[in-house]
Amino acid sequence: MTFFKAGLAIAAALSLASTTIPARAEPLKNIVLVHGAWVDASGWKPVYEILVREGFHVSIVQEPETSFQDDVAAAKRVLDMQDGPTLLVGHSYGGSIITEAGVHPNVAGLVYVAAHAPDVGEDEGALGKKTPSVLTKTEGAIEKTPDGYTYLDPAEFPKLFAPDLPRDRAEFVARSQVLAAASVFTTPLTAAAWKTKPSWGIVAGNDQIINPDLERWYYARAKSHTTEIKGASHSVYESHPKEVAAVIAEAARKLQH
Repeated sequence: MTFFKAGLAIAAALSLASTTIPARAEPLKNIVLVHGAWVDASGWKPVYEILVREGFHVSIVQEPETSFQDDVAAAKRVLDMQDGPTLLVGHSYGGSIITEAGVHPNVAGLVYVAAHAPDVGEDEGALGKKTPSVLTKTEGAIEKTPDGYTYLDPAEFPKLFAPDLPRDRAEFVARSQVLAAASVFTTPLTAAAWKTKPSWGIVAGNDQIINPDLERWYYARAKSHTTEIKGASHSVYESHPKEVAAVIAEAARKLQH
């Protein structure tokens, strides 16, 4: 009788186990946005608002642009604050930052938005010279202060950086530039997170700052899921926020945990 009861108990337990609904994978919720050179984090606001409405927890890095190491440290500081797996997104020079900072254990994937994605030992300045952009070919467009900080000539900024933004907005961004230490563009990377983590890339089809062909090359090398937004300028994250947010949200949903 004892064996019979034990058998019933085991059978009941097995039956219960077989009807238990398995835990469902949850979409990744944490997103960290990193801006590029000569601008600050405020340009991410349109994308931020869309992602927040869709239920994501979004943080934005405000890097100082004083050195590549300082900017990577700023990104890692925000990544340390995340409570779980995180999608790390970088625009322009921010792509170099997320490539280096993306080895952080909280980072589950990367999104490059009209961005650089160098390999270990490479720097974006040298790569940009090999595939020059309109900016590279525009003499005098990049100004430099006596103490080694760079900025775009405010008269050239609207047509090079943000031709598809309203003129008053483009001029404001031109006049509120964050000066970037020249060394940030020539510091070789010591890590390349895209080698070990899934990535997505957005090509800005009318980018005057980074040659779109260089963006395509970066993303093909990294085996990134690539989307091209035709006609978009380097300010694609601000001029086409719906399309950019859609790529970011799709990447986050694929990175279930």
